[in-house]
Amino acid sequence: MSNRRKFLKTAAAGSVALAFQTYTGKAAASAKQTLKSNKPIVLSTWNFGLQANGAAWEVLQANGRALDAVEAGVRVPEADPTERSVGYGGRPDRDGRVTLDACIMDEQANIGSVACLEFIKHPISVARAVMEKTPHVMLVGDGALQFALAQGFPKENLLVPESEKEWREWLKTSQYQPVVNIENHDTIGMIALDSKGNLSGACTTSGMAYKMHGRLGDSPIIGAGLYVDNEIGAATATGHGEEVIRIAGCHLVVELMRQGKTPQQACEEAVMRIVKLTQNRGKNLKDIQVGFIALDKQGNHGAYCIQGGFNYAVRDASGPKLIDAPFYLK
Repeated sequence: MSNRRKFLKTAAAGSVALAFQTYTGKAAASAKQTLKSNKPIVLSTWNFGLQANGAAWEVLQANGRALDAVEAGVRVPEADPTERSVGYGGRPDRDGRVTLDACIMDEQANIGSVACLEFIKHPISVARAVMEKTPHVMLVGDGALQFALAQGFPKENLLVPESEKEWREWLKTSQYQPVVNIENHDTIGMIALDSKGNLSGACTTSGMAYKMHGRLGDSPIIGAGLYVDNEIGAATATGHGEEVIRIAGCHLVVELMRQGKTPQQACEEAVMRIVKLTQNRGKNLKDIQVGFIALDKQGNHGAYCIQGGFNYAVRDASGPKLIDAPFYLK
């Protein structure tokens, strides 16, 4: 009888062990599948990101570096005179001056930035030159222009006739009331993961239309409009830059991913912090738009914004996609 009990215990233990091995085997396989990397991949803000991603993808599919891809990508809208919120053709400040801001960051935490830069069509390339050819990380105003000219960048008039006409019309009232998803549609931020598993990002803008001369938003500020941590992921932002700066938005998104949140969850929490701060300050959320996009080391991505109207472009081996970001304010 005792032998029978011993046999039953042994058999039961064996069954449990087998079941556990089967479960853990399935779990391990599932985890391995979850960690499968989707690379290369590039994300960028807004619908003009589709064309920008196309230029970046040419670099990525040739096994190029993510840094080269994001620079090549954002140069596309920078050079487009019909794109009124980035680079050449951007809307001016209230004094009629087109001032540009940009920053760039690579997988080794090298960074470069320019702010309030006039007369140079490609501020992102000047930002990269700051990163690679100076001991500094940011140059602004006349100093940034002096550096750009010394590096051989041509000096050009960036105020196209259409933007000048809009500005002169605005002068009749001079009311600074940015329209969400129009004047706030003011940035291209791009983040990419290359075939070697390295991340980089770039962000460039002409800023809010009819801003005070000298105003800076989040776009040229590493940690606010852009942040890259090659161990974790990358994030970039668009919209009302003052609100992004208030929470060091993109650094926050990446740190939330470090804590284990998915790119989607991290973007959502960052937006909710802005929502809470805005409400605590008695401001109207309907007057504000902020959107974040994020990418992790496996190529998973996410996005979230305060109110509807923000979309982002994705390009990977499956082709180009434009995705409407989920939003808080229904």
